[in-house]
Amino acid sequence: MKYTSTLIVVKDMQKARQFYKEVLGLDATTDFGANVTLTGGFGLQTLDTWRDFIHKQDHDLTFKNNVCELYFEEDDIERFAAKLSQRNDIEYVHPLLEHAWGQRVVRFYDLDKHIIEVGESLVTVVKRFMESGLSIEETALRMDVPVSFVQSCLN
Repeated sequence: MKYTSTLIVVKDMQKARQFYKEVLGLDATTDFGANVTLTGGFGLQTLDTWRDFIHKQDHDLTFKNNVCELYFEEDDIERFAAKLSQRNDIEYVHPLLEHAWGQRVVRFYDLDKHIIEVGESLVTVVKRFMESGLSIEETALRMDVPVSFVQSCLN
């Protein structure tokens, strides 16, 4: 068994492709019209074809269910959050915040109400804490991770 990708259903393929290109910088790597694979390997499928594939009607399909997300990482999270704030089509789950372990993230909905999380990588968090003057041990304690994890991020 081999996991290969995640597929999300979209109401308007062209608008979805444009959104993912403009907001996250993702390009189509494969385009079969009703099914498009984007950079990173996740796919978009049109609502009409998806409904036919799974033999369901509109009332059986739920958007904005808040039970899963697409996760991306961005080392310059402040720049990304500023770029996001310039758009008028972004509905936030929450603005930029810092989790207890120090990772800064923003969550928002795409045009079809799938949650997208963009967070800084844990390597970036480690480096930020180290640059602020924390020791390896203090960084590990602050992030609630083993010292060996912090050390691996610095190599």
